[in-house]
Amino acid sequence: MEDCIFCRIANREVGSEIVDERPNAIAFKDINPKAPVHILVIPKEHIASLDDLGRDECEVLRDIFSLASDIAVSEGIAQSGYRVVLNIGEEAGQEVDHLHFHLLGGRFMEWPPG
Repeated sequence: MEDCIFCRIANREVGSEIVDERPNAIAFKDINPKAPVHILVIPKEHIASLDDLGRDECEVLRDIFSLASDIAVSEGIAQSGYRVVLNIGEEAGQEVDHLHFHLLGGRFMEWPPG
């Protein structure tokens, strides 16, 4: 989608602090961080939300989660703990209609969230 900010970041049409990437996923720092480490991990192709993820897109999810795990190690939060959050829909806090996972760490996380 040409008006999707995350598609534009994935295509490098809009500047962002890219952390790492895989063939089907890319990760970049959140512009409004909620933790010392706050990185968004997204599919490179436009998928609006989890509800739009097809059964044949297992490789996309594999790349997303392996990327998140590797970034947790490189950011130094794998041992102390981190959170991966997925918001689906407006009431859950999804602000951009492009599937994205928040990788959060570097501080103690409360439960339940929000």
